Amino acid sequence: MPALTPDHVRTATETLSHLTDFLREDPDPAEALALVEPLLDEYTGMPVQLADALRALARAVQDHPDTPRTAEVDLLITELRTAAWEQADQHTLHYVLDDLRGLYAKAPSGTRGCGRCR
Repeated sequence: MPALTPDHVRTATETLSHLTDFLREDPDPAEALALVEPLLDEYTGMPVQLADALRALARAVQDHPDTPRTAEVDLLITELRTAAWEQADQHTLHYVLDDLRGLYAKAPSGTRGCGRCR
């Protein structure tokens, strides 16, 4: 695996920004759901990945020998871990996608037929 750089992460956030812009253009809901689905996967989606990254950052800072051992640093590490828990709690958003897919699967089509077709 090539070395990760800040530019790699910026590219990922730019992609999310493009997704947001696309979703603001009122796309077809099925297409929008398909694009968002990988972000909210219950095992590999953004809430889980961001929570893992925040916990790993807290651990890296805490375990580094140059990190000062102060109450302020302890508080910052605690804040990172709290944010990680809050992000991890969002992993259930994949159920929202399931419900939305079900909603659109049940929705009647916008085309009308004759009396017998309806």
